[in-house]
Amino acid sequence: MPPIVIPYVPRTITVHMGAPSQPAENVTVNFPDYVKNVASSEIFPTWEPAAIRANVLAIISFALNRVYTEFYPSRGYDFQITATTAYDQKFIRGRNIFENISQVVDEIFNDYIRRQGFVEPLSAKFCNGTTTTCDGLSQWGSQAMAQAGSNSMEILRNYYGDDIELVVDAPIQDIQQSYPGTPLRLGSVGRDVAVVQVMLNRISQNYPAIPKIRPVVGNFDADTEAAVKAFQRIFNLTPDGVVGKGTWYKMVYLYVGVTNLSELVSQGQTFFEIQFQFPGTLREGDSGTDVQVLQYMLALLAEFDNALHPEAVDGIFGPNTTRAVRTYQSLVGLPADGIVGPVTWNSMYRHFAAADQFLRRDMARFPRIATQVIPASVNEVSSAGVGYENTPRVGQYPGFEVKLGQSDRREGVEV
Repeated sequence: MPPIVIPYVPRTITVHMGAPSQPAENVTVNFPDYVKNVASSEIFPTWEPAAIRANVLAIISFALNRVYTEFYPSRGYDFQITATTAYDQKFIRGRNIFENISQVVDEIFNDYIRRQGFVEPLSAKFCNGTTTTCDGLSQWGSQAMAQAGSNSMEILRNYYGDDIELVVDAPIQDIQQSYPGTPLRLGSVGRDVAVVQVMLNRISQNYPAIPKIRPVVGNFDADTEAAVKAFQRIFNLTPDGVVGKGTWYKMVYLYVGVTNLSELVSQGQTFFEIQFQFPGTLREGDSGTDVQVLQYMLALLAEFDNALHPEAVDGIFGPNTTRAVRTYQSLVGLPADGIVGPVTWNSMYRHFAAADQFLRRDMARFPRIATQVIPASVNEVSSAGVGYENTPRVGQYPGFEVKLGQSDRREGVEV
């Protein structure tokens, strides 16, 4: 799901052997085998290596965009892509694979292209350039450019624009649903709630009857419930204010639609941010958005140390929040006065950022920089006082308890 799910390469992909609504067989194949099949069906093995590489990257990126946006699952289908060029890419079950194409795919099947500053793989549409033309890559045109000496990225930039970049070594994992697995409702807290808030705020630009949610801090409060109910009424869902699977995927479907994430010309999925700048000293009796952010950090840190009790994100700095702050201060060696000054705030943010990385151990950070090759797995913690822009995907339990004060020198992350 776009606001949270970071692009990954699926181990397998399920292909529908007909038009989306047409009864047809679903075929599940290894992702590299899928790419090899499509490339062998779309281009010629006698083409220049640069043309083959450019076309393979386009094929990979388009398929990953379908996976990333949950394009078909959000419409109720049980597959990720179709085998028909009227909708997707040509896939011929059981066809022969060309050896040189197979070798190229083995080298780059977990690389893809995207626009600089965007998260989603580019919906890299293409056509043969002779009998059909389109706004994307011309297959025969790519061969002509390769024959003239262009490399694969020069070819791709010619057709998709100078603002594309190559992401290499994307993580590989099983297909995952973005739906968190359990309904979200009043009182829920966490990143999945922030995803709902981000989706609703963007959808509300096209459907103004949905009220804006401010602030986006991952707290399912009364304003979020009201926005969910408005969304449900507009789209003929039961207006109970609960984000179950049906409501979640309707939001995904609308979010992808209004942002054109599955189109070549897209508004782009960038980042959703919760601001963590020091807001000024906080103490018992304070209330508001800044207290909510403080409580959000404490709630996540409580997942890593039993000494910290889970904190309600209600925006009210009461005795429970004071106790949590004092406990945190004691754990990290700060004066346990229960008052959140700049030292306590910045310390808590640094631990929060590192803890969030550990919670989603397979980290992928997507900086807005214009380099040609971007590793898809860069572990880095933002400095204190900077908007939180790390966009992780759900990872695995690391196999040991992670508590405040521990460090992982191998990854360069200190908790």
